[in-house]
Amino acid sequence: MSNDTELSRIGISLPKNLLDKFDEILSLRGYSSRSEGIRDSIRSYITYYQWISDVKGERQGVITMVYDHDQRGLLETLTEIQHEYVNVIQASIHSHITHSRCLEVILLRGDGAVLKDITERLMSQKGVEAVKLTTIPIGE
Repeated sequence: MSNDTELSRIGISLPKNLLDKFDEILSLRGYSSRSEGIRDSIRSYITYYQWISDVKGERQGVITMVYDHDQRGLLETLTEIQHEYVNVIQASIHSHITHSRCLEVILLRGDGAVLKDITERLMSQKGVEAVKLTTIPIGE
């Protein structure tokens, strides 16, 4: 960011439960305002995006994903995405957190750019709550 002193106002809509959780974390961490917490969250998101953008070359990786099992059409979409990348997905484990929330762990091996693409496609689906890619380079 070129100038942290110039402020722009934005309006966002959030589900109440998400805002309640965010406010709770802000309180626990001692933030003085929502704006301060949102700025910190956006900085963290930008840092993560920049980090994931640097994933290059042959990699071994793990995607962890939490999603809403009851989201209409989501299971089919997630399966279709994974089938498109059958050449890099080695295995997956599915676990039920609650009746409607699931955790999936996907083991991958391939080009870092492809692993990043899979992660971003999964992340962009409605009903997916969290996705994280962790990779290591494959060394000789």
